[in-house]
Amino acid sequence: MKSELDARGASIKRVANDIVDSRKTIAVTGAGISVESGIPDFRSAGGLWSKYDPEEYAHISAFRSDPAKVWQMIKDMMELVLGAEPNPAHIALAELERMGLLQAVITQNVDGLHQRGGSKEVVEFHGSNQWLVCLSCGYRRESSSFSLEDIPPRCPQCNSILKPDVIFFGEPIPAEAQKKSFEAARTSDLVLVIGTSAIVYPAAGIPTLAKQNGAKVVEINMEPTPLTGFVSDYLIQGSAGVILPQIVEEIRKQSS
Repeated sequence: MKSELDARGASIKRVANDIVDSRKTIAVTGAGISVESGIPDFRSAGGLWSKYDPEEYAHISAFRSDPAKVWQMIKDMMELVLGAEPNPAHIALAELERMGLLQAVITQNVDGLHQRGGSKEVVEFHGSNQWLVCLSCGYRRESSSFSLEDIPPRCPQCNSILKPDVIFFGEPIPAEAQKKSFEAARTSDLVLVIGTSAIVYPAAGIPTLAKQNGAKVVEINMEPTPLTGFVSDYLIQGSAGVILPQIVEEIRKQSS
């Protein structure tokens, strides 16, 4: 145990040095960073896909053919997300941004917790649950403006059923989010890969693109991923909610 703690302490000092030395650092985050906020990974045991078949409920064709049925799943998802609070990992990333040491967060999550934790420069690669959109006329409204007891919500302009502004299976990644993400990857010196299994593309390709353009890649994950030992320079294994605040503290210690 002591040797593991010593090794982790050395890795935290190493990544703190890498962050301070980097001209441009970005973070790529996935479901793992929000697990500590009470939002299970959709793919994990007890996650959303253990209750709902994603092809039946989370494909855009399913929404178009039977939106009222799909809203049963959306309600469960909304209840999880809207009741969650940012955890120490979200807050630590926001602190790195305030310190001028983190230039952007690219997240695969749709929960809005990075912004609520204080981050300003956030690219939501898969959209956001914080907004509803009408596929018929383009009307948008905040999710918090309606009651989950009053579903499915309808568009006040054309009476179509509103959809969360998240990417369903079968939909393209928003062009602006993809452009910003790939540009950030190409121009970064350091990428922190946090809480993601790195198996969902095209988001999983962001660290590889950064690496191909000369960036250092550091993973902070509970388990190794397909990036480990191939794309990432090193892995700090453990909880992001524990490790990220320690990194911030180490940076403060070095600069004092």
